Amino acid sequence: MGNVTAPTSILTEIFVYPIKSCAAVPVQTAQLTELGLQTDRRWVIVDQTGMFQTQRQIPHLVWIEPELTDQSMTLRAPSQPAITIDLADEISHTRKVTVWRDTVSALDMGDAAAQWLDAFLQVPGKQFRLVQFDPRHPRICDETWTGSGERQSRHPFTDGFGLNILSRRSLDDLNQRLEQAGLEAVSALHFRPNLVIDGVPAHEEDSMSTIRLDRPGGQILLEMVKPCTRCQIPEINPYTAIREPRITDVLAHYRRLERMDHAICFGMNAVVREGNGLLLEPGPFVYDLDF
Repeated sequence: MGNVTAPTSILTEIFVYPIKSCAAVPVQTAQLTELGLQTDRRWVIVDQTGMFQTQRQIPHLVWIEPELTDQSMTLRAPSQPAITIDLADEISHTRKVTVWRDTVSALDMGDAAAQWLDAFLQVPGKQFRLVQFDPRHPRICDETWTGSGERQSRHPFTDGFGLNILSRRSLDDLNQRLEQAGLEAVSALHFRPNLVIDGVPAHEEDSMSTIRLDRPGGQILLEMVKPCTRCQIPEINPYTAIREPRITDVLAHYRRLERMDHAICFGMNAVVREGNGLLLEPGPFVYDLDF
């Protein structure tokens, strides 16, 4: 096994998703933390039992648009008055929430936010709360992929790892296949990546071990740890919330990876190894291939 330094390529787009499964926010710069991007998946919507909610159950979650400042979060959604939540208020109430297999304490964002969610989502038998990630209770990445001890990684309300990375040419390749199947092209947002990269062959990210970016103040080192297995969310149009199941059918023909027990995979999960506190922005990077 060894690493080979590959040619310089380009980080072209950065997205954060402040509320898990809600609308993407494109950004020009994002501060890195050991958990991932600073504002990414730091909030999640839960039901009255504390179970996390996603587009798998409620596709129109994608219509909730969060806007963040240092002091507040504003939520907007179709046919719904906007609400602004003061983040500077001390949040004293915590509640237990479950995200996949993890049950952790989170900070409740109050009744006004809950009432706004109930009015917009309108799911029979469900009441909703908006909760914020509590850094005192991080979630631990799967040590099978990231290692234990000093290499142990943590993450907020992301599915399993701090970052998700997608190649533009992989997306172009999929869209050619969708066109051949008589389907409309999909955007990167169908796959909800944090980082979109270009200048590398389609699915070369499958074989990347690291991505390195030189920035003022130091080097950013991202370790590619696990192919991203895909559920039904890429079927959901991020603009219309309409599902197209045949997208999964097309992916299944060529993106079942043997090393992932033949699960459908698209893009890579990554963790931050160096660069905590640095600003990430579009620009050139160098990557290593793992053979």
